[in-house]
Amino acid sequence: MPRKPFVPGAAVVVAAALAAGLTGCTGSSSPDGDAADAKSGGAATSSPAAEPGRYQTLPEACGLPSRGVIRRMLPGDGQPLSDTEAQKVYGGQADITYDTDRRVGCRWTRETTAGTRHLGLDIQRVVSYDSAVSDDDKAQAIYGKKELAAQIPPGGAGAPSPAAPSPSASASKDKEKGEGVVTNDATDKSTTGKSSADAKGKAPSGSPSQKSDPSADPSTDPSGSTAPRVLDDLGDAAFLNDKLVTADSGVHRDVTVVFRTSNVIVKITYDQWSTDKAMLPDSQELQDKARSLATELSDSLSE
Repeated sequence: MPRKPFVPGAAVVVAAALAAGLTGCTGSSSPDGDAADAKSGGAATSSPAAEPGRYQTLPEACGLPSRGVIRRMLPGDGQPLSDTEAQKVYGGQADITYDTDRRVGCRWTRETTAGTRHLGLDIQRVVSYDSAVSDDDKAQAIYGKKELAAQIPPGGAGAPSPAAPSPSASASKDKEKGEGVVTNDATDKSTTGKSSADAKGKAPSGSPSQKSDPSADPSTDPSGSTAPRVLDDLGDAAFLNDKLVTADSGVHRDVTVVFRTSNVIVKITYDQWSTDKAMLPDSQELQDKARSLATELSDSLSE
């Protein structure tokens, strides 16, 4: 029986037909025949990125507080300042930063016969690089660590101030610790300062006033408390810290106010130094002025 001749072209046609059929079967695996829809549907189910913070830039720190507030926080001793001296004192010294859209700061200092006062301002803009965490949440986490590090007791602005120690207990405690005593209770006042003022009938000229009971002079806090505490009426979250430090060179009180507004964290440091250990810087005065500045800054940032 004679063999049929082999035709190469026919084999090619058959192979192409089989390939087309297989491709058609593969494409039909999608319900609507379009394989690309599966990918687009997967992208639609992903969670949206977290919201960015309100602030994208920062203001110039030295020019943010009003000149009037700076003057009240850095009082003089009756000696007038020249224009050059006034600009140096009230103009402030800007911090050196590498990215002024992320962090800015300024420092002010004034020396008088009654002592030296320092004022510091630090403003940080927080940016979260995690798409699942918003800038505000990241800022709150950083703020929370600052509050925890300061050991601020829980509670609002009405938290009561701890009772002041008795004179004998206070004197014994200071004797045991010696110089370099740091007190986190703003109501801890020196008994020697009080007796010195009583003996003369008034505080020495040029020295800070001394009060035996700060709670007797309530200010912005309805309870009159001067203890470290959370502040409920400032920004999205805020706290105030107050420390009294005794050293060989004298005594100083350090007041710190930290608050968060959206993705910006503001820190105010305000202290007064005195070489007279018998007369302590007044806690209520320093706190009132620091809170006044914090309120002004919060309002300015919110505009």
